[in-house]
Amino acid sequence: MEDAHTELVATRENHVYKVDRAGDLYALRLHRRGLRTDAELQSELQWMAAADEGGLQVPNPVPTSEGAFLHVVDGIQVDMLTWLKGETLSAMARKGGTIDRSGTYRAIGRAMAQLHEISDAWTPPETFCRWAWDAEGLLGEAPIWGRFWDNPTLTASERALLWHLRDAALEDLNKPSAGLDFGLIHADLVDENIVFNGQQPQLIDFDDGGFGYRLFDIAGALIKKHDWRDFDQLKQALIAGYLQVRDIDLSALDLFMGLRAASYVGWIVTRMQEQAAHDRNRRFIDTAVIFADIYLSNRRRVTETVSISQGNET
Repeated sequence: MEDAHTELVATRENHVYKVDRAGDLYALRLHRRGLRTDAELQSELQWMAAADEGGLQVPNPVPTSEGAFLHVVDGIQVDMLTWLKGETLSAMARKGGTIDRSGTYRAIGRAMAQLHEISDAWTPPETFCRWAWDAEGLLGEAPIWGRFWDNPTLTASERALLWHLRDAALEDLNKPSAGLDFGLIHADLVDENIVFNGQQPQLIDFDDGGFGYRLFDIAGALIKKHDWRDFDQLKQALIAGYLQVRDIDLSALDLFMGLRAASYVGWIVTRMQEQAAHDRNRRFIDTAVIFADIYLSNRRRVTETVSISQGNET
């Protein structure tokens, strides 16, 4: 773009540049080679455009004069999005100050539910192609974020617990009676991917989005706050906001809190050389142990209650 100022702002999965052209702001993304196929990226952009059209505040793909969203230049996939003004939730937290935390998480819950509602109402094109955070994508032989039970730093007891989590979760997810809400999800609604402009949350970074369980999205927005003093209050606020927009059965939330926590134990394995990776890895494992214990303990309690009830009937 002629007469535009560019600034590199992110380098983790993709190189992202903030582009300022006479006051109009854009995000220029240069995608890491081999990370996504053209079809996957094109589908992501189509989905984001549908979310924007549905009234959700998300980056909107900027097409060329020929209407194309995705371009390949010298083998590098390139796209451009509108830039959303505001601050990420993580940046707001670092600044301190007074924040209506319950109101903030209620608004996040509403925005998440709106994304799910819009996605269900949208008919993707036949070429739409995104991965699935389903039983196979979470717990199969090659999970999207890696085999968490194979993390080499796990102790014997931690590995046994996560194996137990995997087996029990596979059994529960594959029950014909599961009936879990499933569809397109963001899959990474952490504080860095939520931008606030005033009171309005805006969702960014759909890179990990695909088909999945809606409870997995809720768990993803909550899991890193589990040790906050007001976690229960924020959890209830987010769920209340979600339920203002659409209904959801929350009975399996413990399962997905465990799966979301465990997924980070797999994700960190290929990033062990990054700065502070050791501390992050230990924190992820400790969190996974907590929520695996919660899920498995509650599951065992339900199973024992059902067994007692059936015994009384006979």
